[in-house]
Amino acid sequence: MNIKVRLAAMNFLEFAVWGAYLTCMGNYLGVAGLGDKISWFYAIQGIVSIFMPTLMGIVADKYIQPQRLLGLCHLLAGVFMLGCWWMGMQTGFGNELEDKSMFIALYTISVAFFMPTIALANTTAFTILKNNGMDTVKDFPPIRVLGTVGFIATMWFVNCAYADETGFGFTLAENAHKFQYTYMQFFVSGILSFVLFAYCLTLPECKLEKKEGKVSLAESLGLNAFKLFKRRQMALFFIFSALLGMCLQVTNGFAGPFITSFKGMAEYADTFAANNATLLTSISQISEALCILMIPFFLKRFGIKVVMLMSLFAWVFRFGFFGIGNPAMPGVIFFVLSCIVYGVAFDFFNVSGGIFVDQECEPSIKASAQGLFMMMTNGLGATIGTLAAGEIVNGFCQWENGYLVGDWQSCWFIFAGFALVVGIAFALVFKPEEKPIEKIAH
Repeated sequence: MNIKVRLAAMNFLEFAVWGAYLTCMGNYLGVAGLGDKISWFYAIQGIVSIFMPTLMGIVADKYIQPQRLLGLCHLLAGVFMLGCWWMGMQTGFGNELEDKSMFIALYTISVAFFMPTIALANTTAFTILKNNGMDTVKDFPPIRVLGTVGFIATMWFVNCAYADETGFGFTLAENAHKFQYTYMQFFVSGILSFVLFAYCLTLPECKLEKKEGKVSLAESLGLNAFKLFKRRQMALFFIFSALLGMCLQVTNGFAGPFITSFKGMAEYADTFAANNATLLTSISQISEALCILMIPFFLKRFGIKVVMLMSLFAWVFRFGFFGIGNPAMPGVIFFVLSCIVYGVAFDFFNVSGGIFVDQECEPSIKASAQGLFMMMTNGLGATIGTLAAGEIVNGFCQWENGYLVGDWQSCWFIFAGFALVVGIAFALVFKPEEKPIEKIAH
């Protein structure tokens, strides 16, 4: 089979695992009695990303080939994600979890093994492409776009699938339960992790780079990726990566409860958007898929600074459009616009940033450097941003009759203002090297 097709299938499964619960988990947490902890569930992903991607990157650079480690991480993530499903099923539909602490623990361990797989999937794809004489800047984005397709596929599935009272069967009965509001989303994610584990066993080898001569203590511990901070350009890149990372999980955590909250208002209760929040927000991922394909052109034409600026100002519009929209016409148009600009907001930073880091690093630290990038964005940045967003939302909104209602507009405008300040600061202080990305020395 064509190597690009095989890597595209890997990316499809990688993000299908995440898409099953990432954007709709907040709806289930509200039902399960954990509505006030939504920000913490998304922050947990950030907290584990502070150390796990870097740690696994070190292991992948020195001890276990990245494609094998990718599979092992998914095996463990899947086991604990199914533990979350099992606890929910024991409690039953529409009921609060009895042992909330155990549920949180199982979820934490699962995402601790999942979050490093994003960087490991990048490292695996970059390595296999280079081993086959391909250009990562040109060939990786079309492969990565299948990851977004996988994310969309499971979003649509959990939005449209219904479970019967046993939690095992599928039904279209009126009293059935949509996966997006139940623990069944964790079942879908766990099973897909097992599938990806098996698939990783079939991928080509990514042989470890053996360094000749004397090895320093920092190199033996895999910490030499941090030497990138000695370069002003890379230090600023990582700092702004963390600041931009503060935006990443805000809409993943709160867009679903925000849009669903309109079901509690008589004038919006029957609107399509209010009743299909997961399906509506999947437009974001469709936009993401299209924007990925534009990355090679924009990177080569404008460079990393302009691409990141586009991302930062797209976040301003992402939040701002949510602030002025509603589920009815014409307000729903702003929801759709918010979803469309998300593709630029997410891809023009995350995907191009991963390519940029890969181009800036020597082969022996590539996996560690991808882990460091993941640590700054989905780790430090996402943790601080998600917790801060949670405090803001909890300050302006409260749960009533199963809906998170309140002054959402102020929340979205605060988030938009933050993105605007970061964008202006980045434009003023970040000065990349004057050379096209494809000629950056390894």
